[in-house]
Amino acid sequence: MEAVAEGLWGLADYHEQKGEIGKAVKCLEAICQSQVSFFPIVEVKTRLRIATLLLQHSHNVNHAKSHLERSQLLLKSIPSCFDLKFRAYSLLSQCYHLVGAIPPQKQILHKALDLTASAGNEITVKLWSCNFNSQLANALIIEGDYQNSISALQCGFLCATQICYPELQMFFATSILHVHLMQWNDENLVTAAVNKCDEIWESIEPEKRQYCLGLLFYNELLHIFYRLRICDYKNASQHLDKLDAAMKADLQQTQHVQELTRELDALNHSLSRSDLPYRERSALSEKHAQLQERLQSMSSLSYSTGKEYLEPAYFGNIRRTCGDKLVLAPSPIDGEWLPKSAVYALVDLMVVIIGRPKGLFKECGKRIQSGMQIIKEELVKLGITDGVREVNLQHSAIWMAGVYLMVLMQFLENKVALELTRSEFVEAQEALVQMKNWFMRFPTILQACESIIELLRGQYAHSVGCYSEAAFHYVEAAKLTESKSMQSICQVYAAVSLICIGDAESSTQALDLIGPVYRMMDSFVGVREKTSVLFAYGLLLMKQHDLQEARNRLARGLQLTHNNLGNLQLVAQYLTILGSLALALHDTTQAREILRSSLTLAKKLFDIPTQIWVLSVLTNLYQELGERGSEMENFEYQRKKVEDLQNRLADAHSSIHHIELIDKVKFEVHQFHELDFKRANAGSSMRVELDIPESVGISAPLPSFSSSRLVDLDTGGRRGKRKI
Repeated sequence: MEAVAEGLWGLADYHEQKGEIGKAVKCLEAICQSQVSFFPIVEVKTRLRIATLLLQHSHNVNHAKSHLERSQLLLKSIPSCFDLKFRAYSLLSQCYHLVGAIPPQKQILHKALDLTASAGNEITVKLWSCNFNSQLANALIIEGDYQNSISALQCGFLCATQICYPELQMFFATSILHVHLMQWNDENLVTAAVNKCDEIWESIEPEKRQYCLGLLFYNELLHIFYRLRICDYKNASQHLDKLDAAMKADLQQTQHVQELTRELDALNHSLSRSDLPYRERSALSEKHAQLQERLQSMSSLSYSTGKEYLEPAYFGNIRRTCGDKLVLAPSPIDGEWLPKSAVYALVDLMVVIIGRPKGLFKECGKRIQSGMQIIKEELVKLGITDGVREVNLQHSAIWMAGVYLMVLMQFLENKVALELTRSEFVEAQEALVQMKNWFMRFPTILQACESIIELLRGQYAHSVGCYSEAAFHYVEAAKLTESKSMQSICQVYAAVSLICIGDAESSTQALDLIGPVYRMMDSFVGVREKTSVLFAYGLLLMKQHDLQEARNRLARGLQLTHNNLGNLQLVAQYLTILGSLALALHDTTQAREILRSSLTLAKKLFDIPTQIWVLSVLTNLYQELGERGSEMENFEYQRKKVEDLQNRLADAHSSIHHIELIDKVKFEVHQFHELDFKRANAGSSMRVELDIPESVGISAPLPSFSSSRLVDLDTGGRRGKRKI
C-alpha cells in the first residue's frame, strides 16, 4: 500500500504544480478515505499535506482543522516523529488563529513548546521553538497581553542567538519593537528596541541583506512609525527615502521577470511546433536555457547558510499566500509580515503622511491614487465588491480585509486633509463621504475610524465657516477615542472653533477645553499636542488682549513647529498671528517681514483662507504706514481671493453632502449582532499586525480661520482674563 500512497502523492504534486488544487486535494483524500488501511504515519503525512494546501489556497479552514485534529489523534500512538508533531501543532495553531479561537491556540502552542523542551537541542528543534514563540506572541497581543508577548519574543530571540542565526534574530528584534510601539509604556524601552534592531541589522553580512527584503521593509517601516511618533520628521524622511528606493527597485525587477516570463512562454510555444527546422530548434533551445537560467538567478532567494534542511520552521504572517511574496528572508524565514501589495501601499501612505505637511501635494496626490488603486484591487480578490458588508465576509478573510480597509481609510483621511488645505471643499466632501460609506459597511473592522471621521467632519465644518457644528463634532470625536493624544487634539480644535464664534460664552468654553490640555502638554510623546495647544492658547490670549503673553506662547509654539513638525500650514498660521501681534504692538518692520513669509507659505499650499487672512493684516499694515499704492494693490488681490473662496464655499454649501456632514448628529451604524465575535477578532488582529502609531488626523493642520474673527484686536470691551 505504500506504493499506492507514493503514487497518489506524486499525482497530487503534479496537479499542484499545474495549479489544480482541487484535484491535488482529491488525490490525497483518496488515501484518507480508502477502505484499506494505510500505516498511521502515511495517513498523518497525507492529512498534513491536505491541511497545508487548504490553508494556502482556500478559505476552508474548518476542513483543514478537521484533518489536523485527526492527525494529532494518530500521532499520540506514534513515538518520537517530532517533526510531524511539530508540523501538526503549527498548522493547527494557524487554523485556530484564522477562526479567532485564541484560548485553544495558546493551549496548542504551550503543548508544542513543552515538546520542544523535551526533544533535544538540535537546530531543527530550536527553529520550531522560535516558530511557536512567534505564534504565541501574536496570540498574546490579540488578547492585549503585551508583556507576555514580549517575553515570548525574547525567548525566540534567545533561541535564534543560540543557533547563531542573525536573520532570525532580526525577525524577533523587529517584532519586539513592533510590540513596544503598540504599548509605548516607556520611551527608553522603545528607543532600546530601535537600537537593538539597528545593531542586529548591521551584524548581517551585506551580501546576505539583499535577500532579506521583507525584513528591510518591516524594520524601516517600524523606524518610520517610531520617528513620526516622536515627531522626528527629518529622520523619518531618511528612512522613507531608503524604503521608496527599495520598492522602486523591486518593482523594476518584478517587471523584468514578467517580461522574461512572457518571452519564455513565447519560446515554449515556438518549440512546440513539430515542423521546426533542426537548426532553428537548436538556437531556440539554447536561448530557452539561457532565459531559464536568468529567471532562476533573478527569482532565487537562497544563499548557502548551511541550514537548507531546516525548512520546516515558518515565521511571519500566519497566512501564506501563493504568488509574488515579499518574504522576510530566505527559507526557513520565508513568511511575510504583510503581503507585498499591502507593504507597497504603506510606503505610498508614508510618502503622503510625511509629504503633505510640507505642501508636496502633487506627489501626495499620485501616491494616494496609486495606493488606493492597489488596495481596491486586493479587496476585490478578497470578495469585497460593491454591496458586500462585514456580515458577508469569510471568517478567514477578516484579518487581511481589516489591514487593507484601515490603510484605505488612512489614504482617504489624508485626501480630506489635503483637499481642505487647498480649499477644494467639494473634493474633501466626496472623500469624507467615502470614509463614511466604508465605515457603515464595516463598522467593527473600522471601529477605530469612527473618531477620525468625526474629527474630519469638524475640520470640514470649520473650513466652511460652520464653527458651532465644528466644535460639536470635535467634542464627539474626543468621546469616541481612548487615546489621550487624540482627545487632547480634539479639545484644542474644538476650542479654536469656539474662539472663532467670537462671543464671551464661547471663549469661556474654549478656555475650559484648553486648560486641561495645556497643563498636561509636556506629558505627551513628541510635540504635536504642545504645538497645537500653544497655538490655541496664544489665540485666546490675543482675543483677551494679553498681547505680550500671547506673543511669547506663539513664538515658542512656532519654534517647536518649525524645528520638529515641518507643517507649513501651521507655520503659516503661527506667522500670521505673530504678524498681527507685531502690528498691534506697532512693530511694523517685523510685521511686514513675518507676514510676507506667511503669505509665501500660504501660496505654496494653495491655502486661500490663510492667504486672505494674511492679506487683510497686510492691508492694515499698509494703512498704518500710509503706503496707499501697496494698500490698494494688496486690497485688490485680497478681493479676488475672497471672491474665489466665496465661489468655492457656495459650491460646498450647495452640495447634497454638505448638510449631512455638518449636521450635529453622529452617523448611525446598523449593528449585526451575530458578528460580535468576528468583530472582536478582526479588531484585535488589526492592532497586532498593523499599528500605525500616528493617525493622520492627529497631525492634520489646524483649520483656516476667518480674518474678521481673529485680527480684530481693537474692537469690543476688554474682557476679563483667566489664566490657565
